[in-house]
Amino acid sequence: MPPKLVASDLDGTLVRSDGTIDERTRRAIALAEAAGATVVFCTARPQRGLSELAEGTGHPGVAICHNGAMLWDLHTESALDVSPLSPAVARTLVALLEAEVPGGAWAVERAGGLGHEPGFVTPWPIPEDTTVGAVRALIAEPAVKLMLRHAELTADVLLERARTACGHLAELSHSSLNDALLEISAAGVSKATALARLCEQRGVDRRDVIAFGDMPNDLAMLTWAGHSVAVANAHPDVRAAADELTASNDEAGVARVLERVFGLS
Repeated sequence: MPPKLVASDLDGTLVRSDGTIDERTRRAIALAEAAGATVVFCTARPQRGLSELAEGTGHPGVAICHNGAMLWDLHTESALDVSPLSPAVARTLVALLEAEVPGGAWAVERAGGLGHEPGFVTPWPIPEDTTVGAVRALIAEPAVKLMLRHAELTADVLLERARTACGHLAELSHSSLNDALLEISAAGVSKATALARLCEQRGVDRRDVIAFGDMPNDLAMLTWAGHSVAVANAHPDVRAAADELTASNDEAGVARVLERVFGLS
């Protein structure tokens, strides 16, 4: 039987390197939904900008964003569930990481928007209402996600050192080999936990879930799902953990699998 729920990461997986989604992938998403499957975007991205992506794919459902810390209704553009990081834990994390990997720059995603230190540089568009200030002021209220960018370390080394320093206090991951950006969520919060809650609400067994991903922040979700697929451009750890390897994000890898499992090829 085909899966009842399709969970896919966006950047590096469903989305091409140029930031677009090709027509073949849009048709494959429509094919899955026409067959009765629920399609869920699972991303490290904030909720900002997801509506444009939803409109481009014709997908009006829900998205798991901030690496599982927020369940977002794409139709109403509202949060259905939020799992924040408390200020007390955030303060401890900042202190431990500044001692372990000094020289980084901090940013924080909150329900009310983005905040970052003056030295934090990102390739993503910065909202006009962004708060700029010292990290200790930025984490005075609960954070949806805490981020640390480091210019002198690779993404894997930054993640490894952070896990040694404070992996017992929070969920740590990264979503790009080309950007040393450590992404921090509350302990026990991941794409997998958010997806599990959503499936429980909808009566979907994990064995009926197919999940697609490419980076370490997808590993928990891929391990949890009944069938996991890594794109060809995925991180080595993701390729090793997945049940199946498909073509790259630039070669409609997700679409190829959806076409097969939903009977188009």
